[in-house]
Amino acid sequence: MKMRFLAVCTALAAATALTGCSQLAGSAGGAQKVTLWLMKGSASEDFIAKFTSSFEKEHPGVDLDVRIQEWTGIGEKVNAVLAGKGTESADVIEVGNTQVAQYIETGGLSELTLEGLREWGSRDWLKGLADPGSIDGAQFGVPWYAANRVVIYNKDLFANAGIKTPPKNRQEWIQATQKLDKGGRQGIYLPGQNWYVLAGFIWDEGGELAVETGSEWVGTLDDDKALAGMEFYKQLQALGDGPKNADEETPPQSEVFASGEVAQIIAPPGQAAAIEAANPALKGKLGFFPIPGKTSDRPGAVFTGGSDLIIPERTAHRRQAVDVITALVSETWQTELARTMSYVPNKASLAHVVDGNEGAASMAPGAAQGRATPKSARWAEVEGKNPIKPYMTAVLNGEDPRRAAKEASGMIGKVLNSDR
Repeated sequence: MKMRFLAVCTALAAATALTGCSQLAGSAGGAQKVTLWLMKGSASEDFIAKFTSSFEKEHPGVDLDVRIQEWTGIGEKVNAVLAGKGTESADVIEVGNTQVAQYIETGGLSELTLEGLREWGSRDWLKGLADPGSIDGAQFGVPWYAANRVVIYNKDLFANAGIKTPPKNRQEWIQATQKLDKGGRQGIYLPGQNWYVLAGFIWDEGGELAVETGSEWVGTLDDDKALAGMEFYKQLQALGDGPKNADEETPPQSEVFASGEVAQIIAPPGQAAAIEAANPALKGKLGFFPIPGKTSDRPGAVFTGGSDLIIPERTAHRRQAVDVITALVSETWQTELARTMSYVPNKASLAHVVDGNEGAASMAPGAAQGRATPKSARWAEVEGKNPIKPYMTAVLNGEDPRRAAKEASGMIGKVLNSDR
């Protein structure tokens, strides 16, 4: 790793004054403290300890101070740092990929477009992580890791139904689920308000949740393509007993699956641990496959969750902050993080590093087709009010889809345009 950093420094030092390579060795005044904020649960204690030790060895004169933050209330804390208010400061901050838009709007972020192109391989970044971190071609959020939903299935129930291989496309998926939905067992447990799953089906059809036209946002659930996505959701949801008026946490779908009478759920693969904890008899009997797409050659689109890294414009250690990101997005530490935490790396070209982890490997094909929610600072407010959920319930209960979608679309547009 040290040789790689030295090579990068040598190659870039003459090319740009923006290089992230630190020249602190032997500098006067002792070590400079660089503060990195990571969110609770994003990386293990062992990963953090190993990364910190390695980084400080590679960058003499830098004292890397990693501080763990809670998700609750993090928006206010980050905004305080960006505005230079409050008592805390940070040089690099981990944020949710869909949160970057609000920080861009607030202001105070350092632009990282050139570093992305020259040092971090931004052309290969996962779209669902990179797009929310940019605006008008300028990159402010640097993709760190991704996670997305897959199908978790009960291998015994699949075998008993004579299904030898996981389905590769929607038609095969429906046919397999129909076989599984018999004898008091559920082919799939899909609650009626799992709108993240619906979003993927809408994107597969070429639709959107909302689009920006000129100076305003328009909700588009009533578009024909979006309605086709909802129709497929309805078809799949009917092959189980998921409640039409609740989401995946009411009750927690991992607990429902743990009964042993459910063949499939759609969830991040990390939920397998909760399933096995609730029913140890299922240990070793869980399988994973990407959400099938419309054709076998392309997996279904999925909402890509995960994190980006940002640098406050007010940092006094920008070059060293760039160094931290350079290390975190390097192949070495992307591999370590992905294998340790069962994440998808930030580049499609690194998907192979999780081949030995069935759950993480099942996420990678979907992540390559991953998307994010509309790039608006107001989208968090849409999720707070969430007109998509009652819309889904209305359609599943037999109401006219277009009328229900038009009402929900109007509410989405109203929220997104509330500041205009």
